[in-house]
Amino acid sequence: MTLRQRVLKTAYPLFVWLRQKTGRTKLVQNAGGVVPAVPFHSLSVKLNNGKELPFEALRGRKVLLVNTASDCGFTPQYEELQKLYRHAKEDLEILAFPANDFKGQEKGSDADIAHFCAVNYGISFPVTTKTVVQKSAEQHPVYRWLTEGQQNGWNEQAPSWNFAKYLVNEEGVLTHYFEPAVSPLGEEVRQAISA
Repeated sequence: MTLRQRVLKTAYPLFVWLRQKTGRTKLVQNAGGVVPAVPFHSLSVKLNNGKELPFEALRGRKVLLVNTASDCGFTPQYEELQKLYRHAKEDLEILAFPANDFKGQEKGSDADIAHFCAVNYGISFPVTTKTVVQKSAEQHPVYRWLTEGQQNGWNEQAPSWNFAKYLVNEEGVLTHYFEPAVSPLGEEVRQAISA
């Protein structure tokens, strides 16, 4: 872990507190249970180990998709995501999507990112290859699905920063979007997962 990463890890509680005080703990949910036009389970993603993960393999489990970065004030959420995964991995899959979309906070290669996650946070959930999560021509198809209402049925909210979270239920319905300041161990996330 670099000096910058150690400083950011120490400052993480302050980042969360500031975001909460400024109202940056937005939660958007699919209250009507709108079913997606494009099936979630028809998608797939390439993992950083080179294997393809077809989302059909995730049918019957909830999936928390998180855009991540190694040099962000929210990077310590990797630790919280790993705790959540250990606690709920029978019913929940977590997918980390490393992205360099926000102020260059993920500059490493896929191998660098895998090493960082394993050594510093003991990550055992799947991490994808580095992706683009913001709306653009290069946006990853999974994030296009997450952020286009025509595909997912209702949501247009793109990640506002690193560690934004999207929850998809067992049937492949996008149910929630959580802002980065919402902890993966927060009550609102736990309630959404247990619903």
